[in-house]
Amino acid sequence: MFKLTILWLTLFSIAFGFVESAVVVYLREIYYPNGFSFPLAPMSSQLAITEIIREAATIIVLLSGGYLAGRNIRERAAFFMYCFAVWDIFYYVFLKLLINWPDSLFTWDILFLIPVIWTGPVIAPLLVSVTLLLLAGMVLYREKTGNPVRITRLTGILFLAGIFLVFAAFIWDFTLYLMKGDAFHQYIPHNFNWWLFVAGEVILLAGLFKQTSH
Repeated sequence: MFKLTILWLTLFSIAFGFVESAVVVYLREIYYPNGFSFPLAPMSSQLAITEIIREAATIIVLLSGGYLAGRNIRERAAFFMYCFAVWDIFYYVFLKLLINWPDSLFTWDILFLIPVIWTGPVIAPLLVSVTLLLLAGMVLYREKTGNPVRITRLTGILFLAGIFLVFAAFIWDFTLYLMKGDAFHQYIPHNFNWWLFVAGEVILLAGLFKQTSH
């Protein structure tokens, strides 16, 4: 039963990754017919709001998959992380296959629009996805072997701190840009805060290591 659940969640996440990449292909065909580049092309407020709602709906769909597959909160969280990671990885795989983008793992991309624009080189969200797969695998393995995860206060602090630092890294460049008071539509990303990102990843992995040692 467990293997069948993983199989269907994998197929679901891969298929949803294609849907997500297809939306991007359509948007880039409309707004960037000569190839995507910064600054962002002007977009109507109605379409921008629709895109933000679509992103929120994407997270809800992935959460729903994890919730329906899991038997308890630990499994549901792990299955959500698994779905998110597989979805994100194959989103970039399909973009490469469909439009030969990104040019490299260090090509800048817009990741999310909620609550502000997240930007970063493609390799960064892929590394996060690998981390999520490790976390999900640890939780699910412990569940399957009858030794469920018990989050200690220290581990919880490590996970929250790591998540915050990774999030801060993704919004760092755009937040600094906004603080300068420059026009939104002229934004061109310049500097990804690798220090924050690496610190967040290291802390997350430290939390994972500590949790697996129990």
